[in-house]
Amino acid sequence: MKIGIIGAGAAGLATAFDLSSNGHKVVVYESAPFIGGQASTIPVGGGPLERGYHHLFTNDSAIIGLMADLGIGDKLKWYPSRVGTYTSGKVYKTTTPLDLLRLSALPFKDRIKLGLFALRVKRIKDWRSLEDQTADYWLREHLGGMAYEKMWAPLLKGKFGEYYDQIGMPWFWSKIQTRFASRQGIRGREVLGYPDGSFDTVFDRLKSVIESQDGEIHLSTPVVRVEVVDGVAKALIVRPEGGDEARNEFDCVLSTVPSFSFPDLVDLPDDYLSRLTGVHYLAAVVVILEMSRPLTNIYWMNIADSDVPFLGLIEQTNMLPKEWYGGSNVLYIANYLDRKDELFKMSRDELVDLYLPHLTKFNPEFNRSWIRAIHYNAVSAAQPIIGTNYSKVIPDHRTPVQRLYLANTTQIYPEDRGTNYSIRMGRELAAMIQDDEKQAWRNWR
Repeated sequence: MKIGIIGAGAAGLATAFDLSSNGHKVVVYESAPFIGGQASTIPVGGGPLERGYHHLFTNDSAIIGLMADLGIGDKLKWYPSRVGTYTSGKVYKTTTPLDLLRLSALPFKDRIKLGLFALRVKRIKDWRSLEDQTADYWLREHLGGMAYEKMWAPLLKGKFGEYYDQIGMPWFWSKIQTRFASRQGIRGREVLGYPDGSFDTVFDRLKSVIESQDGEIHLSTPVVRVEVVDGVAKALIVRPEGGDEARNEFDCVLSTVPSFSFPDLVDLPDDYLSRLTGVHYLAAVVVILEMSRPLTNIYWMNIADSDVPFLGLIEQTNMLPKEWYGGSNVLYIANYLDRKDELFKMSRDELVDLYLPHLTKFNPEFNRSWIRAIHYNAVSAAQPIIGTNYSKVIPDHRTPVQRLYLANTTQIYPEDRGTNYSIRMGRELAAMIQDDEKQAWRNWR
């Protein structure tokens, strides 16, 4: 088969790898001038750093397996993580169960409830029993009190904004499962994975292997239309940067674009279209600071305080060597925002001016003179809002157009979107495409 793939992110490249490994001709078109999608990198202090913070959990089996298949399994290293939470005007360590017992921002009985509650959620094996309830409702009913109002409610509101009370409980369940899986030892310390040389190590190797197997990857080449004849996807119309529009025929097509972009490429029936447009996306806005000094000694800082205008601080060099980044201390300031939010419309410098005064809450000595360089990145389709009973309305990978498939973050469920799950989905799509082809051949015979 000859397969056209729209998008050179994790899902698209994982699909291309498996298909080309099985002797199929793959051609990947990417509108950006780089591969990797949301896990792509920029140079920071002379080394590559993801545009948006990335790490792996110990149960991220899809990407761990892919790295092994690519012959780079030894490039994945595991590091101890330190987690903190800012609430009630103070930073608290929240890495281990013992840390929760010491969390004096909560009454002692609520600390006990918080720890036992996490264990209770961990023991739930069937997420389908949670599907008809929102995380906000379920947490209020089963946790409640100060443990919810001071911890989980601010975190939900910080991440999802006005949509916080619409998020289905399976999202929260999956977060707890993932976090517990990465805890090791009797003290429950968390370890996280990161590839030597950044996630470029994975994507550069994918690109190299795909091309060695006669696959093609075209950057700065957006697809403008999927050509459909008699209900069957037949070709892709592409417009390379600085070039003329071209038409290329394929036996089938996989699109990995966001749901709201997909209808721009192809006409779809109303029922399927409503499933695509029924999911709202939040944008991710990230400011990266290169600094002469560390802000804290914590890798992952949750913000459970509505007075702080961002939802998290991820201090890369509190887990990884700062020598990778020219000796700078690297800090992500992270936010998820609705695209109509005023903060999303701000320039990099406006955001920096808004954010920096709040950094003294985490370190009173912080001074703007510590900053060596500033980087900014915004992704318009970063976090889908997944509500209740989503399994009943999730868009099928097989679209109503024959031989046209869709794979994007709205189809990752019940887990939250992530590089690991995009790779898992991509490899599942490769198997699905090949199985469909075998079935079509049997029917034809």
